[in-house]
Amino acid sequence: MERSLLRLEYNKVLEKIASFVASQLGREKVLSLRPYPDLATILKEQAQTTEGKELRRKEPGADFQSWFDLREEIVKATRGVTLTPAELLLIGKTLATCRQIKIFFVKRKGQYPLLEQLGTSLGDFTALERKITAVLSPSGEIMDQASPELAKIRRQLVNVKQQIKERLERMLRAPAYLKYFQDLIITVRDERYVVPVKQECRHQVPGIIHNQSASGATLYIEPMELIEPGNEMRRLQAREAKEINRLLYVLTQAVAERQAELNQAMTILGQLDFIMAKAIYSQTINAFAPEITPEYYLDIKQGRHPLLSSKKAVPISVKLGQEYDTLIITGPNAGGKTVALKTIGLTVLMAQAGLHVPAEEGTKIGLFETVLADIGDEQSIEQSLSTFSAHLFNLKEILNRSNSGSLVLLDELGMGTDPVEGAALAQAVLEKLQAKGAKTIATTHYGELKSFALTHKKAVNACVEFSSVTYKPTYHLLMGRPGLSLAFEVALKCGLAEEIVSRAKEFLTTEQIKASDLLNVINKQQQKTKKVLHQTQKKYQQAKALKKLYRDRLAKITAQRDTILKNAWEKAEAITREAKRQAEEAVKELRAKLLAKNNKERELAIQEIRKKLQIKAVSTGRAEALNLTSLPVVAVGQEVYLPRLKQSGFVQNLAEDGMVQVQVGILKINVPSQELCYPENKRRGVKFNAPAGGTQVAALLAEKARHIETRLDLRGLSREEALYQLNQYLDDAVLAGLPRAELIHGKGTGILRQATHEQLKNDFRIKAFRLGELTEGGAGVTIVELK
Repeated sequence: MERSLLRLEYNKVLEKIASFVASQLGREKVLSLRPYPDLATILKEQAQTTEGKELRRKEPGADFQSWFDLREEIVKATRGVTLTPAELLLIGKTLATCRQIKIFFVKRKGQYPLLEQLGTSLGDFTALERKITAVLSPSGEIMDQASPELAKIRRQLVNVKQQIKERLERMLRAPAYLKYFQDLIITVRDERYVVPVKQECRHQVPGIIHNQSASGATLYIEPMELIEPGNEMRRLQAREAKEINRLLYVLTQAVAERQAELNQAMTILGQLDFIMAKAIYSQTINAFAPEITPEYYLDIKQGRHPLLSSKKAVPISVKLGQEYDTLIITGPNAGGKTVALKTIGLTVLMAQAGLHVPAEEGTKIGLFETVLADIGDEQSIEQSLSTFSAHLFNLKEILNRSNSGSLVLLDELGMGTDPVEGAALAQAVLEKLQAKGAKTIATTHYGELKSFALTHKKAVNACVEFSSVTYKPTYHLLMGRPGLSLAFEVALKCGLAEEIVSRAKEFLTTEQIKASDLLNVINKQQQKTKKVLHQTQKKYQQAKALKKLYRDRLAKITAQRDTILKNAWEKAEAITREAKRQAEEAVKELRAKLLAKNNKERELAIQEIRKKLQIKAVSTGRAEALNLTSLPVVAVGQEVYLPRLKQSGFVQNLAEDGMVQVQVGILKINVPSQELCYPENKRRGVKFNAPAGGTQVAALLAEKARHIETRLDLRGLSREEALYQLNQYLDDAVLAGLPRAELIHGKGTGILRQATHEQLKNDFRIKAFRLGELTEGGAGVTIVELK
């Protein structure tokens, strides 16, 4: 069956899917994918692909592919080979991904049951992950706090290095030595601190020469007085390396102890990677899960070739295995017969491999035992095989292996020999396959095979459509009718002399001419019928959609009417209750006052009660609307007015949650978009009763002043991270009123120092800046004065 898979280009489909995996494990699983023999496995694989596709649709940001293939590292650890910090860092990141995947599915319990079963089967590696992160930084460096011993050694090492640098700096500043140095810098050669001494002054600076410049004019000398401190530094470095190796060995042993669970995790992660790659491929080709049936038949609805662009691929619909088990596809060359054959074969193979297929929903694929194909030219010079001989060998193999559970795909059956004998042989092969119960699709040019479908039960013709106007293929597959070769029409279209074509027609027999004419009439009539049917179906669908639209609108209007009536009734009841209460109070008050004997007092009481009973608007409890013109649209850079602060500002950023960042002077604040008004409102002097607007600002400034640091450490950050932290810090420093700040960027390669200085040059908040003095940290520190 492997040769049939190659002939159908199934391997190319797998390569497409493999392009979406994130690991070698996933790639290996994809490339080894073959059609499954049992229904239960196929249904499970299909369901997993569907769940993966649904997960990607609902949660496109979900990440199951940020992990690493640890098989080699696990083997090394098991063999006792100490892992490097880089290898342990990969393990730590993969364990973090395992933990995140497990949490992801626990939080979504029941939403993706098959994927959840895989994700929650991952082991608990929290302890091992913590051990690794306690030793390694996110960048893979061994941290000082990895062990007390390492912290102690590194403190001593820092002190020794500092002592050496201070003594060298004193020497560089000493007037007696100034003329001997090529440059006033301290550098390192062979892991020893040295100073650059002029060649001719080497005797004036006693010490060990560790290196020299390319020209020989400069010698790098470790002064004699610093040899012992330098030796102490090397001893501490050796102790540091030994402690680091011990820590790495301990972590390696911890990995080795969990090798079984780690290997299982690799298998699960590889399976998830495999499933998500199938889901991505399904989305890419707009595929769906077909219905899988245990019977030997297929019903493909608008199936497309998976390797062709969805814009170029012409869909085909095919049924086979119920009303008929043999399909004869005819038509001219380059009409799409072979593509149709491959489309059918790949659709079946993909469905049985648990993949979605590029076809419409409702497609049904049977569980065929074998898919056997003879497609293409396999002539072999080495084996002395002609095209015809190669096809015969393939046919022999297919006839031997086929049975009632086989799908057989034969391209240009009987080609490569005398047409009469080839057609006879083709008919005999088809009869044998029918007798064995195989489901067969064959393409051919032979007119005799068109008659085969008319004279044999459970056989049917189909053809690839050719335009009768342009004489070009449309690539549609038309079921139930034989195709025309159109050899004479195509010949004329290609410019062959008309007299030659006319002469060729004279060689046809009367029966052949009549048969051709009859087929022409039938085909044209079917085309008209198909067109009318298509228009009828289109109008039916339009009417159906219109009916649904009006039904939905009616339901919506009815629901709105019911809601309005309900609200109106409740409001009316509330008004009635309030009116009744007021009336009862008025009656009580009137009764009391009517007891008065004075007629004038009675009249006054009656008038007062009348006033109370006049119709009044029912208060809704809403505050009177402000006479402000709100902004319908807000854009970055736009000037706006904030009534709450009674200030104008400019829009800096728009968030998805409706909040807007506004710059008001040096202050950046976030406010709801509905609180922003046109700047003209400020000039109108509109009042806005917002509590303590100024107090909020003052509280913010006080909070910044309490927590602001006078120095910012940028070491270990990337250029982009450092500039971001610097900008945020300067905002806080200005708000807090700091006059001066220290920026620690280290010496290193100078990249951070240069980036920091470039940023400070163009910053309006900066009054001046300079490198630190030796007592302030030297070239590793920049001192900033703020406006």
